[in-house]
Amino acid sequence: MHAKLFEPLALGAIETKNRVYMAPLTRGRSTQPGSIPNEMMATYYRQRAGAGLIISEATGISVEGLGWPAAPGIWSDEQVEGWKPVTQAVHEEGGKIVLQLWHMGRLVHPDFLGGEPPVSASATCAPGHAHTFEGRKDYQPARALGTDEIARVVEDYRHAAENAKKAGFDGVQLHGANGYLVDQFLRDSTNQRDDEYGGSPQNRTRFLREVLTALIDVWGADRVGVRLSPNGETQGCDDSNPPATFGAAAKVVEELGLAFLELREPGPEGTFGSTDVPKQSPLIRQIYSGPLVLNSDYSPEDAVTDIEAGRCDAVSWGRDFISNPDLPERFRLGADLQPNVNVPQSWYLPGPEGYIDYPMLTKQEHTAAK
Repeated sequence: MHAKLFEPLALGAIETKNRVYMAPLTRGRSTQPGSIPNEMMATYYRQRAGAGLIISEATGISVEGLGWPAAPGIWSDEQVEGWKPVTQAVHEEGGKIVLQLWHMGRLVHPDFLGGEPPVSASATCAPGHAHTFEGRKDYQPARALGTDEIARVVEDYRHAAENAKKAGFDGVQLHGANGYLVDQFLRDSTNQRDDEYGGSPQNRTRFLREVLTALIDVWGADRVGVRLSPNGETQGCDDSNPPATFGAAAKVVEELGLAFLELREPGPEGTFGSTDVPKQSPLIRQIYSGPLVLNSDYSPEDAVTDIEAGRCDAVSWGRDFISNPDLPERFRLGADLQPNVNVPQSWYLPGPEGYIDYPMLTKQEHTAAK
């Protein structure tokens, strides 16, 4: 069933065996202290290597950029060594995996920074609460990055990309979505700068362009992707003119010739975030000519419809991959999906429960579904 989902697709130099991609999912299972990937994470990704492409969980590029308990990093040699068994496990199962590079910006609580304030495009404060090792705490005001500091952050991204290559990934994806640092520069609610990084949509895409250029220097454009969330508010980050802002961002992606662009686009009845702001993918599709991956509340039938209509080239699934490690095979056979249990409690638990204990289809279930 759903044969269109099982056609191969090239994302630049990355050949994917199907179009059922695994979206990035923060799971909070790395070893602390040190934010180091571990054997349990290798098992988790091995189980899900049937995806055409695995986009890893968001991974901190620096101490400054990581503010999520037990999320992994990619700035240290120990982290590189921890990631190597993960990429090896995916490759042994015939899968492909790219590392999502993450700087959280103003969403890093000072508890992660020795009491120092987080950094952002401008001196703003996110609404709501941060997850910390001591529980939920109010976000604190960020300070604006100085122009001279921006070059240092770009170099942090470059160093992380170099480490991702050492760790054996097939490429990298820049996390430019969901209200994190790149998004904070893109959107005018969080970017109030009056220098070359603020003001017009073109200026607000400057940081995006500089980071992507650094990643391309390491990997080549044909192994670099980016994720954007162009419609609606997310974590207090919003924009007054999404078509202008994300049209400009899409132009950057097109000019740089990236391997792929992934868009998270919830609708008015989204099950994990919702918005009435129109989806920007039709506009972006006119500007960016490379492979487009869409995400948010897709059924396999809807995915086939959008791929066949040319609205996208592949679809990424997140939460369905948590409880269905063999999600592509279930789609192929038309088998029932296992529900997520104890959600969202099990998403961020420290152990194997709700992480690597979801069963694959049994032989009997596999035969019955054929």
